Amino acid sequence: MEVISLKCPGCDAPVSTEQKKCEYCGNHIIIQNLRQMERMPMLQINKYAASYRKTLEENPDHIEVNCSIGACYLKLKLYDKALTAFEKAMQDNFEMAEPYYMAAIALLEGKKAFVAQRASIDRAVDYLNSANMIEPKAIHYYFLAYIKQDYFDRKFLKTSPGYKEMLDMAAELGMTDEEADEFFSILNVPRPSCM
Repeated sequence: MEVISLKCPGCDAPVSTEQKKCEYCGNHIIIQNLRQMERMPMLQINKYAASYRKTLEENPDHIEVNCSIGACYLKLKLYDKALTAFEKAMQDNFEMAEPYYMAAIALLEGKKAFVAQRASIDRAVDYLNSANMIEPKAIHYYFLAYIKQDYFDRKFLKTSPGYKEMLDMAAELGMTDEEADEFFSILNVPRPSCM
């Protein structure tokens, strides 16, 4: 990944994308997943987004910064902006699965898969399959299982492999109940009893 200089989103100290945390305030510099923002107040997430916007003015194609601002937008429930940022991070990126996974989350817009439009579901499935081609993870298969169960099965649409096979793959890769609960919290929907 390209290393660039920026200001710490937490305290405005000079830092670089090479650093994980700011040596002055101890905050993360680049948001790599939503867990890192779990306890952040919305005001701080807004501050991070503003800092990333400034950085992107000079480095509009930086993958990690686009992914980070996308995560901020996702947490702020600005799904269209999040999707745009993740899709920008996906361009010419065949090494990081995270933007593909996060874009699939943004496509559901905080709603159950069942109420999503078919075009959004198809794109989410494509993004999750791409994420699995880059780096197979339990959460990617679990997300696919959720879509197949809540969208396809509930609408009596045939899909192969089915959601049970996807759940088995997720379990095989080590999916835990805690991760499943966190996933549905991120999606902002209740966990179905079959999952």
